[in-house]
Amino acid sequence: MTTHQHDVIIIGGGGAGLRAAIAIAEENPSFSVACVSKVFPMRSHTVTAEGGAAAVIKPHDSLEDHIYDTISGADWLADQDAVERFVNRAPDEMIRLEHWGCPWSRMADGSVAVRPFGGMKIERTWFAADKTGFHMLHSLFQTTLKYGAIARYDEHFATRLLIDDEGRCRGCAAIELRTGTVRAILGKAVIICTGGAGKAFPFTTNGAIKTGDGMAMAYRAGVPLKDMEFIQYHPTGLPGTGILITEASRGEGGILVNKDGYRYLQDYDLGTALDVSDPRHPQKRSMELGPRDRLSQCFVKEMWAGRTISTKDGDAVHLDLRHLGEARIDKRIPFVRELARSYAGIDPVHEPIPVRPVVHYVMGGIDTDANAATNIPGLYAAGECACVSINGANRLGSNSLTELLVFGAEAGAGAARFAMENAEYNLSGLEAQTADERERIRRTYFSSPAKSGGERIAVLRGELHEAMESGAGIYRDADSLNATCTKIAELRERYARVALDDRTNSFNTELTAALELSSLLDVAQTMAHSARERTESRGSHQRLDFPERDDDHFLTHSLACHREGAEAPGIEYRPVTITKWPPGARTYGADSGLKRKPAGT
Repeated sequence: MTTHQHDVIIIGGGGAGLRAAIAIAEENPSFSVACVSKVFPMRSHTVTAEGGAAAVIKPHDSLEDHIYDTISGADWLADQDAVERFVNRAPDEMIRLEHWGCPWSRMADGSVAVRPFGGMKIERTWFAADKTGFHMLHSLFQTTLKYGAIARYDEHFATRLLIDDEGRCRGCAAIELRTGTVRAILGKAVIICTGGAGKAFPFTTNGAIKTGDGMAMAYRAGVPLKDMEFIQYHPTGLPGTGILITEASRGEGGILVNKDGYRYLQDYDLGTALDVSDPRHPQKRSMELGPRDRLSQCFVKEMWAGRTISTKDGDAVHLDLRHLGEARIDKRIPFVRELARSYAGIDPVHEPIPVRPVVHYVMGGIDTDANAATNIPGLYAAGECACVSINGANRLGSNSLTELLVFGAEAGAGAARFAMENAEYNLSGLEAQTADERERIRRTYFSSPAKSGGERIAVLRGELHEAMESGAGIYRDADSLNATCTKIAELRERYARVALDDRTNSFNTELTAALELSSLLDVAQTMAHSARERTESRGSHQRLDFPERDDDHFLTHSLACHREGAEAPGIEYRPVTITKWPPGARTYGADSGLKRKPAGT
């Protein structure tokens, strides 16, 4: 075991982690910052984001409109103080990113170009063609390079948070994947920025690295996971692969049609279908620019009615871009054309693209306040792994990339201040915890020759995927959720007998897969139990046995709390913070763009 000491530790090297690193360096240039990442930062999942990042920039837009769209899109489960902070800080963060080199697309007059996104009444999504996350991550990464005090621990898997004698988080134990060495990486504060947990499901836009490791690590250390029942399905993924066809394709005017060529969304209270030649098409906050949860639910209803298209990879509908023309597609969404050609064998200039809903984002995560702080002193979280909460029951597309910037910066500044105020800790106590973690890994995975007849990682993971998709998918009920909870309990018991056969690979790939599966089992359990206890339908959480929203009992955040030695998490509740926007009907379509007055005005 080796020990490394720094001032602040960041676990995760994507957009939120890099923004946090810059904020720490700006807060205290003399600080040593460690960035511990399972992959090289430019392979973080932020790089795959296509559509754009939301912030008010145009004169006909307003901060109030962005706040209202976000709160109503969240089905009133967002904390409104956090949303206000997010929206107010978003424009400055986006402008700073441009100064760091992000090449935002431009209008002919040189102003920043914006496109409409689902659930927003005004176009406010900044973009860099349709490779926005790629350019954002590059800009953040190259900016961190000018700070020599940022040390990177690439390809290190953090497995445990280290807590000092006074209950403050002081670092992590991490495995160097190449060698298997367990390191104590110590600091005066820690930020988790490890992304989501989409790989709990079989069909997802998420890369293989999105296994909920940071969520599980915080949960085991005593931080509740908040609102984990809310899982976002994106309505347009490629069947079979789950590759995302960005919402920008609908923002540019793409339409969704069923097997009869009919724009079915007009039958589901999402507005009226305008002809694609109408200059008012696409309409904001209407039809294909409705929110993701509603569009995904409409697909299921079309499937139940027998109006979807059968493909070798299951049911689908068509996303039709042909009316946009080759020039517009190549200028505004060239990556969509590239993906469709490469992975579906279709050129969207000439043919519609088959699409279906696919797991995309976890609205819940590590419980933090509006300062990105958790209930453990010295521990912060930002990005998809965290729940601040601005996304509530349904995240609006293009808010997440901006969230990385706003709350990554908030977490970095907060952690730096905490580190300056709490500099002393017990080195030997933290090293002892790391030694305990090393022994736990050895005992769990390497104590017997090969655990002859033991459980296989791929089998357990496959059964988890089936249980989550069938029991906790777009529509759920008590029976399906009970079955999922029972199955996860069984899988957790079988996991204790997991066998690792490959002990020769220098990058410890099978050990990594086993550790990731452990994270997925913990996180999936909080998802299923939180969903079972929420007996209402709200946003992405749709209960067939409780189809109505219930503000009297469930205008609350769920908190899944780890119980040491218990088979299941305890579920507690906390009221949603309401400031000026009282809960109301969630409407979309022609009349949904009318300005709402905040309460008390």
